Amino acid sequence: MPLLDAAWREWLNFNVGRGCTPQSMVDAMVQAGFDRDGAESAVRAAAGGSVAGSAATAGASAGGAAAVPGTAAYVYDPAPVAAGNTIHIQGRAVRVLMRCERPQIIAVADLVSPEECAELIRRAQHRLQRSTTIDPRTGQEFVIQDRTSRGTAFLRGEDAFVDAIDQRIAALMNWPVENGEGLQVLHYGVGGEYRPHYDYFPPEQPGSAVQMVHGGQRVATLVLYLNDVAEGGETLFPEAGISVSARAGGAVYFRYMNGRRQLDPLTLHAGAPVRSGEKWIMTKWMRERARP
Repeated sequence: MPLLDAAWREWLNFNVGRGCTPQSMVDAMVQAGFDRDGAESAVRAAAGGSVAGSAATAGASAGGAAAVPGTAAYVYDPAPVAAGNTIHIQGRAVRVLMRCERPQIIAVADLVSPEECAELIRRAQHRLQRSTTIDPRTGQEFVIQDRTSRGTAFLRGEDAFVDAIDQRIAALMNWPVENGEGLQVLHYGVGGEYRPHYDYFPPEQPGSAVQMVHGGQRVATLVLYLNDVAEGGETLFPEAGISVSARAGGAVYFRYMNGRRQLDPLTLHAGAPVRSGEKWIMTKWMRERARP
């Protein structure tokens, strides 16, 4: 069972401060291996109130209201991804496994071939470094205990192989390829996880302005699974009660900025701990505008 160490206390304080519901934090801790009573006690101490008393807040969030105090309810306009149970891209038939409207989440299969998965892993293996996150005060990247992966990034379209993957993902997300960040490949061993977080840059944090100079705000994410994870490693959406299993060649898309430039707090998500085997994923973030 995990220990409630300084990193977990920092995680609790950070998520209380940005308005996450107590129940979502409890659920995330349970997914990470804490017992529910212990998780509720820790969240109660951090939040200074009753976890049970948060049901009304959690219910409002599930209905689409913002979890961040002082923000307007998020308006769900149509997602740019094509409709239908199969999306045809570059001669591939990408199967749609699941669509969720609130938040906007789409799980697909067969986005890349087994050979392409293996090639992405092969190319990344010798370039791996400890993954970083963004300092909310400065906008600079640094290593934290909440994110235990090792990873590397490819330049957008750096060669024909990478460009084909970039183009395919942009076609699925129905967003200009030039608005995308470079592909990021991540590797997690047993116990590896990424605790609940948002992919967008919180406007209230000074460091976000630094990150948004080139391309503006992030609008959507696609997580591509490069291998089958033996046990664990799911992509969790604790506010929505959704879990997506890692299956090679499949992916999960989620959108968190609408046409009004509102940001969706229901897209709080996490990478569950890998309990057996290893986990290889590739992440693609899209921005509002073109990036150099």
